[in-house]
Amino acid sequence: MIDKRIIADPKTHYGPAKAATRHFITQRLTGALNVLFLIFLVWLVVRLAGAERAEMISVIANPFVAIVLALLIVNVRVHMRIGMREVIEDYADEERTNRLLRFVNNVFSAGVALIGLVAIAKIAFWG
Repeated sequence: MIDKRIIADPKTHYGPAKAATRHFITQRLTGALNVLFLIFLVWLVVRLAGAERAEMISVIANPFVAIVLALLIVNVRVHMRIGMREVIEDYADEERTNRLLRFVNNVFSAGVALIGLVAIAKIAFWG
């Protein structure tokens, strides 16, 4: 438990500094990329609004669209994993609970990304 005495001590370390810096920079970069991907996603939704299923499949099967959608899913996965990790570290007090929740977070975010990537691959390669 962190109390005032620990916070007041300038020699206190809360974890590895390199990992925290890496997570901070990665979170900011993926957030900025999400803004760019949002422009693409809005274009895609407007483009496919009211379209028939066959036209939707042909647009998503386009290699450029499929690759950008796959990159979007991977980017969102990394951003979500780091964001949820920060929330878990802030609110899970016990180390054992913290580790379990971080493991569940990693499995869940990887599962969601895998399902999305398989769906895009299925559409891109097999229609």
